Amino acid sequence: MRKKGSYRPRGREEEPYKVNSRIRAREVRVVGDNVKVDVYPLDEALKMAEEQSLDLVEISPKADPPVCKIIDYSKFKYEQKKKQKEIKAKAQKTVIKEIRFGPNTDDHDFNFKLNHGKKFLSEGSKLKVYVHFVGRTIVFKDRGELLLLRYASELEEYGKVEQLPKLEGKRMTLFIAPKAAK
Repeated sequence: MRKKGSYRPRGREEEPYKVNSRIRAREVRVVGDNVKVDVYPLDEALKMAEEQSLDLVEISPKADPPVCKIIDYSKFKYEQKKKQKEIKAKAQKTVIKEIRFGPNTDDHDFNFKLNHGKKFLSEGSKLKVYVHFVGRTIVFKDRGELLLLRYASELEEYGKVEQLPKLEGKRMTLFIAPKAAK
């Protein structure tokens, strides 16, 4: 059985701001382009907004008295969405590339993977370099650590070590972040 009043129609999202008749305060501080900034009774503020054929939008509900702005609400919502989209576009997405070694990796394979690491770091990706110990190769922990430290020192001009080699189960992991582009 559903609680009384718990129904909410689909497709309609909750409005983040109270507009016009939804504002419940008795007095509001009104700001806007063609308005003298002052505290007004709610009905007077609504009348002022209606005269300009705009909306009264509650911008700061926690202020005492709440701050309302006389603006075109649909235009305001559009600009808010635009700002959010712009912020989201500017946010950087970090890509983590993984490079796997065995404890007995040869020089040729090491150099091959080193070139890949240089390429990934120059593209701006982070590197997760790890040595995977299979079966009895776990006895070569020191060899794996030396391999990772050598790898980090070779890539010193391309990136900086975020986390030194750390053994977790059967993997010894090292993280390298790209150096900031100048």
